[in-house]
This record gives sequence, structure tokens and C-alpha cells, in this order.
Amino acid sequence: MGRKVIDANLYWFPETLFSDEALAEQFLSEIPVQYGIRGSLRTNAKTGVRQYVIEKPVGSENLNYVEGDYVLERQLADMDKAGISQAVLKLSCQQEWMSLDMCRLFNDGMAAHVKASNGRMKALGVVPPQGSPAVFREIDRCLDELGFGGLQLSAHYGNLYLDDEAFAPFFAYLNERHITCYVHHTPVPVQYDSLTAYTNLRRSYGRCIDQATAIGRELFSGFFTRYPNVKLVHSMLGGGFFAYASLWFPKKPKVQEAVSRFKDDNEQIVEQLQNNIYFEMSHAQPWGREQLECAVRVLGADHILFGTSYPVRPVWLLEGADFVEQLDLSEAEKDLILGGNAERLYHL
Repeated sequence: MGRKVIDANLYWFPETLFSDEALAEQFLSEIPVQYGIRGSLRTNAKTGVRQYVIEKPVGSENLNYVEGDYVLERQLADMDKAGISQAVLKLSCQQEWMSLDMCRLFNDGMAAHVKASNGRMKALGVVPPQGSPAVFREIDRCLDELGFGGLQLSAHYGNLYLDDEAFAPFFAYLNERHITCYVHHTPVPVQYDSLTAYTNLRRSYGRCIDQATAIGRELFSGFFTRYPNVKLVHSMLGGGFFAYASLWFPKKPKVQEAVSRFKDDNEQIVEQLQNNIYFEMSHAQPWGREQLECAVRVLGADHILFGTSYPVRPVWLLEGADFVEQLDLSEAEKDLILGGNAERLYHL
């Protein structure tokens, strides 16, 4: 494989959180139990490996952060096996609830990780979506001092999606700075009662529902009219957004209808979709060949980023780029998906 490949979704978690008891206690104390989320640090009785388990609702495991998964040497070795030139570091869902102090700790840890990678990695900064001077200073530090390529957000915070007025001062600042943000799905969407009974329905489809809901709210709320300089990269191919793209934006009927049941004047929204929203595939193989090729035809190769969610399943990294290489796409399209888009959006 001769082209440059960038994994735009490689997870990072501080290994010190598995051994530093005070830090572990602080991290767990920030998990918002009032939203039905419970976290614990457990030791596997058979392997002795420690892991953080996040449940929402209680009794339904949705996130697992496993000791040893985030060691730089292991990451680089697997990137080499997979032919990955660079990786973009981000967190896996905990950005939904972390305090500013915890965010600073994670940002410092990612910066050190990136420095030790000798150019193989770049990070996205994390902050709570608050319009405060302290948050703005941390954004500036991430971008101007630590050299991060953008920010990372959660699809929703508590019960509020990103279009909510509560986040307006935060996004006004991001708009001033022309920032690209990665938007990660949460373990389950805001409304999730009917999804929790079955593991795959909850852990896979639930995250698609979360992403599709987030994108729909951003587009129909006028979010990008207010913040035209903000670009959002949604995980999970936007929850399979390519399947709904035409359905959501019907054209005006050629024959006059007695009752108008849909919003037909969607030209501005479609333009904002093209200008402001991008899609990271969050592992290629589970989508399958037909779905990925369809996604490229609908969304455009210039709007899709390769990403593996490593280390959730290492094979998604080890064989993911080769899987994309086998798709019925042009060489130029593969260049964009496997590296060019991430390079442009995250200033690699």
C-alpha cells in the first residue's frame, strides 16, 4: 500500500488512571450518576487486568477502558503492522462528563503521548462545552501551545444536544477561531429505554441513533447559520446518515398540494451539510463493502474519514485500511478517505 494512511479515530486513555488510586477516585467521582450512568474500576479475576466499566443504565455495560490498551509502544507496533502513517488521538465518550480540571489532565497526557510518538500522532483537545473564560483559555492552550489539531465533543451532554442554547457562548467562540470538532457518539442516545435490553442493539444501533439525532438537530436548528465557521466530524458515519440524506431533504413537489406536510425549502440546509459536516467511519469492516461504497456515493469521498476505534477491536485497525483499498472506488477517492481529509481538517 503506497498511499499515506491516517487513522482519524485512535482512542487514548491515561494508563496512570489504572494505578493512581486518588486519580481513579477523582475520575469516577465525576461520572454523573444523576443521568443513570455508573462507573467502576474492576480487576478481571482470570487475567488480573484492570478495566473501567461504564454502565448506562445501571446493569448495561457500554464502555470498557482496559489497562494496557493505551501503551504507546503497543499502539505504534500495531500501526506499523497496519500500514498506518499517523493517528489522531481522541477519547471514547467520557468527554460527556469530564470537568475542566480533568480535561486539562487528559490534554497534558495526550500532549506528552503525541510528543513521544515522534510525529506519528496528533491529538484533539477536550474541554467541557461551557462559555467561560477558563474554558476559552484551555481551548487556546490546546491549539496554540500544545499544537492540537482541533477539539473533540460529545454528541450530547446530559439531555442536551449541541444545538441547545446552553452551548451558544461556547460555539460562538469556536466560530471565531474557525475550529474543527470531532463529535463522538455517547453510549446511548438521550431517549434509550427501548434499546437497552439487547447488547448489540444498545452498543451499536443506539450510537447510530445518537449520531443521526445530533446531525438532524444541527441541520434543522440553524446551528450552522449561527456558526458557519465551525466544522463537525461525526463518528459512525453520522449514524449511517447516508441512508437518510435524501429522505430528510425532499424537493418541492411539482404539483400543488392541499396540505404541505414537509419542509421543502432545504437548499440552505443541504449547502450547510456540504460545507460544515464530515463523517468518520469508525471502523470499516462492520459497515461492509456495499454500505461503504453507498456512503461514498451519497456523501462524497471528500467528506469521509478513515477511523478504526482502536483498541476496541484491534483487527479494525490491522485490516481496516486494506478493507477500504478493496472497495470499488477510484484511487483519488481512496486517497481522500484514507488520509487526505484528515490531513486537511486536522492540520496534520
